[in-house]
Amino acid sequence: MRDDPRDPRLPTSPGFWRSPLRGPRFTSVLGLVLLAGITVLFVTGLLSYAAYNPNLSPVNDKTPDKGVLGFYLFTWPTNPHWLYRLNQGVHVTLGITLIPVLLAKLWSVVPRLFALPPARSLAHALERISLLLLVGGGLFEFVTGVLNVQLDYVFPGSFYPLHFYGAWVFFAAFVAHAVLKAPTALRNLRRLREERNDLVSPRPAEPTVSRRGALWFVGGGSLLLFATTVGQNFGGPLRRTALLAPHGGAEPGSGPNGFQINKTAAYARIDPAETAGDAWRLVVTGRTGTVRLSRARLAGLALHSSALPIACVEGWSTPDQWWRGVRLRDLAALVGYEDDPPDVFVESLQRRGAFRRAALRANQVADPRSLLALYVNGEELSPDHGYPARIIVPAAPGVLNTKWVVRMTFGDL
Repeated sequence: MRDDPRDPRLPTSPGFWRSPLRGPRFTSVLGLVLLAGITVLFVTGLLSYAAYNPNLSPVNDKTPDKGVLGFYLFTWPTNPHWLYRLNQGVHVTLGITLIPVLLAKLWSVVPRLFALPPARSLAHALERISLLLLVGGGLFEFVTGVLNVQLDYVFPGSFYPLHFYGAWVFFAAFVAHAVLKAPTALRNLRRLREERNDLVSPRPAEPTVSRRGALWFVGGGSLLLFATTVGQNFGGPLRRTALLAPHGGAEPGSGPNGFQINKTAAYARIDPAETAGDAWRLVVTGRTGTVRLSRARLAGLALHSSALPIACVEGWSTPDQWWRGVRLRDLAALVGYEDDPPDVFVESLQRRGAFRRAALRANQVADPRSLLALYVNGEELSPDHGYPARIIVPAAPGVLNTKWVVRMTFGDL
């Protein structure tokens, strides 16, 4: 005998879900918070993708089959110099802060995932499909995002295409769901008395907390996550408050090179013999040929200084560090680009990890603050910070600030 879907022992029955907290007003408050927050997440995520200059060179493009999804891409600017730091700080911190809201929202609507029949009308079918894509896409985006922030790359494939394509699927479902449900959500918030619908249990259990208390609980969880995450965007005492972030806590060491890094020289498999003064040469190629420069010869060129941060896709960043080295546009001039510095293709000694090679746009090369840095905060770069030379460019993602540079090729890419 087939089970009766109305049996209160089954999740397909409204009587199975007995929490007295569920209801349209409670769900609507959470939904409107997510409407604003996820919109900001989507926009900052697209901006983060644009910052990698994926149209410039295949080495920067981790989503080569994006097609029309790259319609909005533009030349990433170098001003203000803290632009990427701000964008990723907002993206990651807000994403983590919204986790309790997302989980509470999913909990509040879970009866609808089991409701029968699956579709009562075309509008109801569209709503159910959007809800399934929304739940699946939301969990996928938040889980992969948190794993990336925590540097736990346990998901199959590269984070970049997974998160990029997942974001478009999720946001498409999010927009469809918002269009279908926003009028109802606003109507529920305006009413003093709550309307009964399929979220309200027909036989609610005794309440242990009010709906207002539940909202305060969710808000408190979000505030706690914010307070234990946001500090990774700063230096000094505030960084110590980032208890949940890999790059929170104290600065790694002391002295001029005592600030956060993502990959050590050991992780990148840098052989000290290759970076020694008598072995290492920077190969610069361009319109007029190739030049090879030792570190001593680079240090003898005109040196310039820039105060710039390092900001990474995981949301962490450093305060401005004082870098000193040769301007990229001066290196371009050495190989025939005196007045019109072009794009540049940069190669590293790094043998492990993504972005062993990277490309920079002409506007980044031309900026006078863009350097091949030899020194930081008055001392030579340490091995972990890219000795003998590294790229530093204003407003660029940290992975484009290539360390252990060995070759630079100027020209249209």
